[in-house]
Amino acid sequence: MSKLYFHYGTMNAGKSVNLIKDAYNYEELGRIAIVIKPKLDSRGQAGQISCRIEGMQREAILFTETENLFDRLEPIISSLQEEGKRVGAIFVDEAQFLTREQAFQLSHIPDFLSVPVMAYGLRTDAFGHAFEGSLALFEIADALKEIKTMCYHSDKKATMVYRMDEDGNVIKNGNAIEVGGNDKYRACSRKEYKRMVYGIKSAEDLI
Repeated sequence: MSKLYFHYGTMNAGKSVNLIKDAYNYEELGRIAIVIKPKLDSRGQAGQISCRIEGMQREAILFTETENLFDRLEPIISSLQEEGKRVGAIFVDEAQFLTREQAFQLSHIPDFLSVPVMAYGLRTDAFGHAFEGSLALFEIADALKEIKTMCYHSDKKATMVYRMDEDGNVIKNGNAIEVGGNDKYRACSRKEYKRMVYGIKSAEDLI
């Protein structure tokens, strides 16, 4: 039975690394891996998924926030199947940038075309709120998998991320979506997030 999967984590958790590796594994089994990513993610070369590991990258189909993803992908899948090729899965990079409607559109692919969808993305933004696409995937995905990484400041698991300006100062408000990498963001534990963003260092600060 085909499913919609959501692999989530913080910055630097290796989400794109996992996507590239998983797509490659499908292809080694003789199955087609269709990879897509939002055009909104302007990092790196256009039409490419890249990661922090040098040399690891992957071509991807770009889509905009106004596109119907079922309408975009169904003809591709059907054409490949008519040629006798087996589509192993659809892989979605930076899935947090999906709209709620696009997340629902992707769910039609396993439900009605019997092709799994593997989405990879952030859980929350720099202000501790779930992205629209991530929240929708948490609500409708058949399976959830956390991709773990370490806190920048401690040996705890990172569950949140904060944003910095050019001088390294923590930004406490602004737009939820601002594309960037290690120059702008740090993954951290919830406790360290409270310290960095709210200045809460101990219980005494709460009294």
